[in-house]
Amino acid sequence: MISTSDIKKGVTFKMDGDLFQVIEFLHVKPGKGGAFVRTKLRNVKKGTVLDRTFRSGEKFDDVRLEKREMQYLYKEGDTLVFMDTENYEQISIPLDAVGDALLYIQEEDTVNITIYEEDPISIELPATVVLKVIYAEPGLRGDTATNVLKTVKVETGAEIKVPIFVNEGDSIKINTETGEYVERVKN
Repeated sequence: MISTSDIKKGVTFKMDGDLFQVIEFLHVKPGKGGAFVRTKLRNVKKGTVLDRTFRSGEKFDDVRLEKREMQYLYKEGDTLVFMDTENYEQISIPLDAVGDALLYIQEEDTVNITIYEEDPISIELPATVVLKVIYAEPGLRGDTATNVLKTVKVETGAEIKVPIFVNEGDSIKINTETGEYVERVKN
């Protein structure tokens, strides 16, 4: 069991039969009345986000999560196939459970997958990835007085806003959390 004093960003617990992960939290101790915790929770299975306030001392069922390093092998219909790097066991994860992660991973990339009761519930990407630009409009010469951005397409199909000096064939580093351009990488 965990209580409201254990709540912090990233904690996962079971409430009302569903798994929830804490996105944001704020412990409040008013001058009058009891302390409470305001939270923003994400339903792990459905992906919905809700705001919830708990009284100090409330308890929840703790869950045991396991993280496994897995390699992305291939896409098969509406699922992605991953292989455990330790025992070579393969699992299939539905595309809707993967979300935007598919925009930043390629075949043979290694990611951490969080598993609850043998069911994969989330994919943890590296902080940044390096991808090759497969389509870019040419930048206009002399248009560098301002911070001008253009949209390029990378090899995974993601569209990223980059400075105008980035060209087709360049490799760029992308922040996987925000989806933003970080820097150009030498090939």
